[in-house]
Amino acid sequence: MIEITGVSRSFGDRRVLSDVSFGVESGRMTGFVGGNGAGKTTTMRIILGVLSADAGTVTLDGSPLTPGDRARFGYMPEERGLYPKMKVLEQLVYLGRLHGMSASAAKASATGLVERLGLGERANDTLESLSLGNQQRAQIAAALVHEPVALVLDEPFSGLDPIAVEVVLGVLRDYAAQGAPVLFSSHQLDIVERLCDDVVVIGDGKILASGSREALRAEHSGREFEIELAGPAADAGWVREQPGVAVTHLDGGFARFDADSDDAAQAVLVRAVGHDAAASVVRRFGPVTPTLAQIFKEVVQ
Repeated sequence: MIEITGVSRSFGDRRVLSDVSFGVESGRMTGFVGGNGAGKTTTMRIILGVLSADAGTVTLDGSPLTPGDRARFGYMPEERGLYPKMKVLEQLVYLGRLHGMSASAAKASATGLVERLGLGERANDTLESLSLGNQQRAQIAAALVHEPVALVLDEPFSGLDPIAVEVVLGVLRDYAAQGAPVLFSSHQLDIVERLCDDVVVIGDGKILASGSREALRAEHSGREFEIELAGPAADAGWVREQPGVAVTHLDGGFARFDADSDDAAQAVLVRAVGHDAAASVVRRFGPVTPTLAQIFKEVVQ
């Protein structure tokens, strides 16, 4: 587990991180989200030792990170940093060797990654000859080639088409499944919501929300419910008559409503089950859970 505790950082008089604390658990995918200038990249650079913190600590499995630990991390910066005139496979093997891999191990790892990431046919092409999306795949391969114990990726899905996104998702899931802590930032909240086990939201250099995806949804859920009836004469109009309920959307057999208590919501279900059962049945009933985009909007305001 990577744990960031009380990290603060200023550039001159500008405070960019204030008492930032969160954990990246082993074997889990953690999405790091926030607007431009929120502090994501600075936090990641401190984890990797590219920047130092003014205060606070970063630990791995309870011990302070050493240069040796960080050398075993896989890091992908937002800015592309590979050699543009070097061939893709040759470059990956070179990077693996820099991390101490044998020539055969580096070549085996590099070859496997270019195939897995859909770059097999471009393995002997120079980086600059690739499309921006394929350059991004090569950058991801560079972060993985030395078989890292943890991954820290800054906007890994930037510039990828939907098919490439799915390929990269599969690779990252495999690394997490092997027990590696995986932290990545992204502006694409739909991807974060679909992929991540845990989410950390940062804004103005402060952690605004963090926790598992399910816990955050539960925490930010209100008393909004949905009921859907099915049948030849399904009509949810009667929900408006229920005490303690305010209907916000009504369409035939579907109703969305706010309830002033759990009892009021359950009363809707009880009536639906016993209400003209020959004409309609309850297809769906439950609380409305917010999307990550909705949670993000709520906490950053």
